[in-house]
Amino acid sequence: MTRFWLIKLLRTGITLWFVVTFAFIVLRTSGDPVVALLGADAMPDEIAHFRELWGLDRSLFSQYISYIGQMATGQFGNSLRDSRPVMTIILERLPATAELGLAAFAIAAIIGIPAGIVAALRRGRLTDRIVMVFAVFGFALPNFFLGILLILLFSLYLQVLPSSGTGTFRHLLMPAATLATFTAGTLARFTRSAMLEVLERPYMRAAAARGVPFWQRVLFHALPNAAIPIVTVIGLNLGQLVAGAIVVESVFAWPGIGRLLVVAVSQRDLAVVQGLVLVIAVTMVLANLIVDLLYGLLDPRIREGAK
Repeated sequence: MTRFWLIKLLRTGITLWFVVTFAFIVLRTSGDPVVALLGADAMPDEIAHFRELWGLDRSLFSQYISYIGQMATGQFGNSLRDSRPVMTIILERLPATAELGLAAFAIAAIIGIPAGIVAALRRGRLTDRIVMVFAVFGFALPNFFLGILLILLFSLYLQVLPSSGTGTFRHLLMPAATLATFTAGTLARFTRSAMLEVLERPYMRAAAARGVPFWQRVLFHALPNAAIPIVTVIGLNLGQLVAGAIVVESVFAWPGIGRLLVVAVSQRDLAVVQGLVLVIAVTMVLANLIVDLLYGLLDPRIREGAK
């Protein structure tokens, strides 16, 4: 068991190092942030001064070593735009994104998992077809398009919900529903597939033969054994909720880290972009790490295979 955990933690560390390194190289080689901030009309002396001030006049390797050293001490630099610490800026926006992501995940889980279970139990019937149609609809519809449709319907036509901003539960409804649609459709499809596979197992027929009530067989026999693929999809989509928030926050002017990332990229604020990429990567990697660890709890055979 100890080796199982150590292997997962080592893979997590390597993945984060790769993401940080890749983001650092791409951002440093995709253009001069000083010119982007000062403008094309800036004097050469001004450009040279700010390049030296921000350490951009050094070699790429020297900048990389300094950045890794700063990260090791919990320092992520200052914003090139307003000289404030990067983590201070990110932490100001993080609660809004966490609120949106948790609300979206709750909606997706409450809708997607029960819908997948019902579709599996009603396989081939009208209920199954309706659930799968809505699942494909949610899976395929782009977030930005759905968000605009919701704004047109509920804000402009019906005038019952605010089109942007934050502060109340009414502000949260449309962004959370938009962000949850993809995850709900994915959960419904994978839950249905997992349940269909489990329902055909011999132990389900044996439980029925022993007279175990139908819903008890579903909840205490079928669902736990279908948990691993469902947990996999949940873990993957937890990370994707943060990445998907970039589009949704832009559409609804939600003041989270997704919108901050769009602004930082447009302004070539390297320090902020690097910090945000790291936060998003940590979220996705931790979600997958939690899924891997849950595998070991749900199925002891996985733990044994890691020894």
